[in-house]
Amino acid sequence: MTHDPEDGDLFADEAKIPVPDEVADAIRTLIRWSGDDPTREGLLDTPKRVARAWKEYCAGYADDPGHHLARTFEEVGGYDDVVLLKDIPFQSHCEHHMAPIIGKASIAYLPKDRVVGISKLARVLQGFARRLQVQERLTAEVADCIWEKLQPAGVAVVIEASHACMTARGVRTPGVGMVTSRMLGVFRDDERSRQEVLSLMGY
Repeated sequence: MTHDPEDGDLFADEAKIPVPDEVADAIRTLIRWSGDDPTREGLLDTPKRVARAWKEYCAGYADDPGHHLARTFEEVGGYDDVVLLKDIPFQSHCEHHMAPIIGKASIAYLPKDRVVGISKLARVLQGFARRLQVQERLTAEVADCIWEKLQPAGVAVVIEASHACMTARGVRTPGVGMVTSRMLGVFRDDERSRQEVLSLMGY
């Protein structure tokens, strides 16, 4: 049952997710260590809110991304060219500082005899992104999953993202984007095919 959103909560049941005492205590400790008072009015409910938010941020641990590629379609009217989903937005968190990684991904594959619903490619990305990550591994995991499950002639994944661990702390350099790619099959072995898919992606 839905209710009026408050503090980003979308569903009434979200507030019912149990938060173990040790998790709430750990967040109170962090608030205290950061220099604030976890008992002041504005922070009283923060430990449970943060805990539930992190349960959502890391929902990918309870997801099997490959499962989304289980249902495929063979009736494609003879189509045998690149399938590309461009600029899929995603959010993840850096495993080093647990800071946000915000970016977009382009995912392409060259089918042999079957295709998958395009929304499933985005679900694969989200399944891996909603874990503590590094961008390089995220890129490889998405590509390898599609390669293994669909067995296409080629897979290409390019991810471009901004890392708050660099833009909001440390060197504090906003506006910097990181690009990673993984090419498999014909996109790795054939220069012309690789250039074609990168051009379609806008690179």
